[in-house]
Amino acid sequence: MTRIFVGPVPLVDLGIVGETKLLGAFDGDIVVPQLVAEAVSTEPAKTNLAKFVDDGGATIEPIDTEYAEQAQTIVGVSEPVVESRLLEPILAAMDGDEASAIGLVTDDRPFRTIADGLGATVTGTFGVVVRAASEDKYLKTTQAKRIARRIDSHGLHLTGALRAQAIGDL
Repeated sequence: MTRIFVGPVPLVDLGIVGETKLLGAFDGDIVVPQLVAEAVSTEPAKTNLAKFVDDGGATIEPIDTEYAEQAQTIVGVSEPVVESRLLEPILAAMDGDEASAIGLVTDDRPFRTIADGLGATVTGTFGVVVRAASEDKYLKTTQAKRIARRIDSHGLHLTGALRAQAIGDL
């Protein structure tokens, strides 16, 4: 089963507009690393994350692997940070030839490039909305466009090209 690890920015962005449940559009187990959950301190995102977990939409798990130092080196940090911890399961999966069974939801473009290069399937906040819209059972295209605009109006600003792609894909 695919495990999909979610970073803090998508959780905050989806949580602020009350749409954390859209992560359920993915086929796989949604995993929120413990340090990511602790980083989601903005309300209502924190409450919406807790509800999503309580409803069984995701699990909160610690990440502690033998790949911590390697992940820190790749990310270019001397101490563990969210990005290095999120990279650890990808490195572990690669060691077992299962990198394609790992998904990552993050809006950090340089980190997305690293994870993609290591074989993980990567998307961001707007990718979550597009994915949910592509699955008829989750929401209609018009609803997805409204959600994308609400997220954009709460501080996650899109470039013109990215907005056209996100809204155009809906």
